[in-house]
Amino acid sequence: MHLTTEGLTNFIDEDSIWNIVHATATAEPKRIHDILDKAKEAKGLTLEETAFLLQADDPEVNEAIFETARAVKRMIYGNRLVLFAPLYVTNECSNRCAYCGFKADNKDLERRTLTAEEIRQEVFVLENLGHKRLLLVYGEHPKFGADWIAETVRTVYETVAEKSGEIRRVNINCAPLDVEGFRTLHDVGIGTYQCFQETYHSSTYSKLHPCGHKQHILWRLYALHRAMEAGIDDVGMGALLGIYDYRFDTLAMLTHAAELEDKFGVGPHTISFPRLEPALNADIAFNPPYPITDIQFKRLVAVLRLSVPYTGLILSTREGQAMRRELLDLGVSQLSAGSRTYPGGYADPNYDRPEVQQFCVGDNRSLDEVIQEIVHQGYIPSWCTACYRLGRTGEHFMELAKKGFIQDFCHPNSLFTFKEYLHDYATDSTRTLGFPLIQRELDEFPTKRRDVVASRLQRIEHGERDLYL
Repeated sequence: MHLTTEGLTNFIDEDSIWNIVHATATAEPKRIHDILDKAKEAKGLTLEETAFLLQADDPEVNEAIFETARAVKRMIYGNRLVLFAPLYVTNECSNRCAYCGFKADNKDLERRTLTAEEIRQEVFVLENLGHKRLLLVYGEHPKFGADWIAETVRTVYETVAEKSGEIRRVNINCAPLDVEGFRTLHDVGIGTYQCFQETYHSSTYSKLHPCGHKQHILWRLYALHRAMEAGIDDVGMGALLGIYDYRFDTLAMLTHAAELEDKFGVGPHTISFPRLEPALNADIAFNPPYPITDIQFKRLVAVLRLSVPYTGLILSTREGQAMRRELLDLGVSQLSAGSRTYPGGYADPNYDRPEVQQFCVGDNRSLDEVIQEIVHQGYIPSWCTACYRLGRTGEHFMELAKKGFIQDFCHPNSLFTFKEYLHDYATDSTRTLGFPLIQRELDEFPTKRRDVVASRLQRIEHGERDLYL
């Protein structure tokens, strides 16, 4: 891989972002009201408007922000939630990120890279739980190049459990590659390529990433550019909250999103917002230099939903059960469930071992337990992958989404995958909750659409699988 940043410039103007933060520290009630009125149109917000909402800490204003976010979330996504699981393939890493348990100088960590057979074992476990969408996660080490990563993806796609079927969507979180490397991943059929900048503040970034390829901030900053140049339509970005001021990193991340939209006609498919969690021998992870409170965190998620209304917002199991429950209403559209954060974790009967994890997990519930709760809240779990297999990705997806496509296609498809789950994997108590919810949803469709959806649901009842519109 040829690592070069020649000719690249940092498009994150730090002074400009801080000027916006300072200029929007306070706002008249009418200004906030006007911004929320605009947000209800689901056309997005400017950086200045976003910053006003991020810093609006009056309780009544917070509730107005939350209610607007709930309305926009319902309007665009309905009550559909996409579920996935991370699958850690290797924790070998040449970086020394100050906050990560996988850092190269952590001598107490058990290092492991899964063989092809071990990957298959992990996938079998995940398939038999009901997962259809995986995020493969890799440490960053020079010996693991694009060809090897592509081979691990092939192994996942080729692994089919006799009872429960196959993984239909593989997303990737790996070290930034060059364009040729990303083209290799595109050719093997990955979905979204995900890369977090961690922090956009250059001096903080340099301090926390002292060695390895990750020390080169521009190489990482332009990773999503290279991925999209290679033909990967869907990319995901994120910032690690707690290592720098969340207001700055949020506005910088949205600047990054706007940069992609300007260059490629479409911004990120997903945005993530993990909070710093304790990790083995990572002192900064136990004492975040810029802690973000729960109320600030909830407001951040709600504001992101208003600022980039059609972008997927991903919630990980770093957060505990109570916080995850609240954030679903405020804007989250995708969440992981039943996660294990180290290689071999799903086949490990003694999974709760801090000496092997990348970070401490806040929600240790099983996939079925998570599904029971979200169904109680009236949400439809979805494992749909139709868009990726039909070419409805990138700019094409965003164009359709803004015309109500998600409700017309994604919502019916979520019912199909949920019915599969109920028949093939669910506990009796989850089935008791799930089947009536599907019927209630079906009853809400217009007659013509209801007939189409009911027909496919009946075919699933009779044993057919992987049906979608």
